[in-house]
Amino acid sequence: MNLLINHKLNGRIAGACLVLLACAGTCVPISADEYWDQKTSLFEILPITNQDIVFLGNSITDGGEFAEIFDMPNIKNRGIRSDVMTGVEKRLGQVTSGHPAKIFLLIGINDVSHGHSVDELSRRYERLVRLIRTQSPESELYVQSVMPINNSFGRYKNLIGKEQIIKKFNKRIQAIAEKEGATYIDLWPALSDARGNLKKEYTNDGLHLTGAGYKAWTRSIMPQVKRPAATTAE
Repeated sequence: MNLLINHKLNGRIAGACLVLLACAGTCVPISADEYWDQKTSLFEILPITNQDIVFLGNSITDGGEFAEIFDMPNIKNRGIRSDVMTGVEKRLGQVTSGHPAKIFLLIGINDVSHGHSVDELSRRYERLVRLIRTQSPESELYVQSVMPINNSFGRYKNLIGKEQIIKKFNKRIQAIAEKEGATYIDLWPALSDARGNLKKEYTNDGLHLTGAGYKAWTRSIMPQVKRPAATTAE
């Protein structure tokens, strides 16, 4: 979910650039659209079944090794960094066509960074949830709150001052879940500090999670993940 270009290349990226320089004489970072195309083309050849549990979202989901964390090989990661609600909507059929047992949705922070109003964010979210419910009514749908952020890192300028937008949006997400028969999961008790910021020990940029953050997140949703699905599509 790279909202802004990182001006300090870390060691891995720098190393990759050296390889590209040697091979092609230049280093061109991959665009969000190119990455989205690459991932969706991969997902196209990796079908979902009705025994699967799908994690669907943006880079925060993309970065999680959920099958290993939960020790459940039937968990499929369908996160794509930088994705937004309309992007998930475009590729939704890759998930819903398999009628998975469960879907864990985490999406919206990139949309917040694009400056949309709470009303517009809610409209897009409700449309996405309705599509999921229509296309795969057998699936248990868990909608997770947009996670807290920590702007003390000063990394993502488009998220500065958006804390209240996120809180208001989460209230709408909860209402949408109740309306559409989905289960709402509030991630803030597991991830936020006393001031409502993402705990510093869970992030190294104020937005994405470190290993400790993934541990806290996945521990908080362990009951919903491990609980047998109420119904399984035939």
